[in-house]
Amino acid sequence: MKLAAACLLAAWSALASGVAFAQAEPPVELSGTLLKARTSGAVTLAYRESSIPFSYLSARGEPIGYSIELCRRLVDAIGEAVGRELEIKWLPVTPESRIDAVVSGKADLECGSTTNNLERQKRVGFSPTIFVSGTKLLVKRGSTIKSFRDLPGKSVVVTAGTTNEQTMRDLARKFKLDFGLLRSRDHAESFAQVLGGKADAFATDDVLLYGLIAQNKAKGKYLVVGEFLSYDPYGIMYRKGDAQLADLINHAFHDLAEDGEVEREYRRWFLNRLPSGTSIDLPMSPQLETLIRAMAAKPE
Repeated sequence: MKLAAACLLAAWSALASGVAFAQAEPPVELSGTLLKARTSGAVTLAYRESSIPFSYLSARGEPIGYSIELCRRLVDAIGEAVGRELEIKWLPVTPESRIDAVVSGKADLECGSTTNNLERQKRVGFSPTIFVSGTKLLVKRGSTIKSFRDLPGKSVVVTAGTTNEQTMRDLARKFKLDFGLLRSRDHAESFAQVLGGKADAFATDDVLLYGLIAQNKAKGKYLVVGEFLSYDPYGIMYRKGDAQLADLINHAFHDLAEDGEVEREYRRWFLNRLPSGTSIDLPMSPQLETLIRAMAAKPE
């Protein structure tokens, strides 16, 4: 892969002397996250515990997933840019705590299943889009719920702090739907609410529902139903206003897309078998294919 650092360093004339950058001091003054990484020798990645297959814990309790692997590539690029090998430190976050973790500096990158929208852009920066999803409903096989219009009188669980929560509140208000809305800490707890019969449906991004079904080997027992209720493009979060890091991330994703690494990681996590032995078996959407082609053509 052509690392993003090469593009960034070219802009900084880092390689003009022909000396490997890893053996030299950075040619310009570093700032923000790059300065922090150079000084501390580490980058802190925020991860989710049950956002399958983007960011979750393996059987050994290690963060794994599609977003995790892309973040590892970003750490490599940051390491090249600052001229030293970097340690990865891990920080678990929930949907409610993830944005504050980035804003406060506890996490340098958030590697999960986070929707990039205008409201969140007021507080954080986002990488180019790594996935496109949308809100749907998970129900037990045999449920009478086939669409959001079947929700009156039912109970729906959402994960607190997600865009899906607001989607369901807006939906209830717009269509005057009277259903109960329950909130859980994370996606695993929300899924468990349906499994235990405490909720009739779980509303979240469709890909996360497919991931939970695959991870729990529950294919055929639970269904993802209805139309898309929202549009949710995912990105890697980082601190807002960090121009050097933003430039590096955009060039890194250009290199990853041009080299085919994004597509390889997609196949690994969405088409091949997961470590649990099951597969989500979800082909790449035409929307994401188009975004990756654009990403490979020119960095933002």
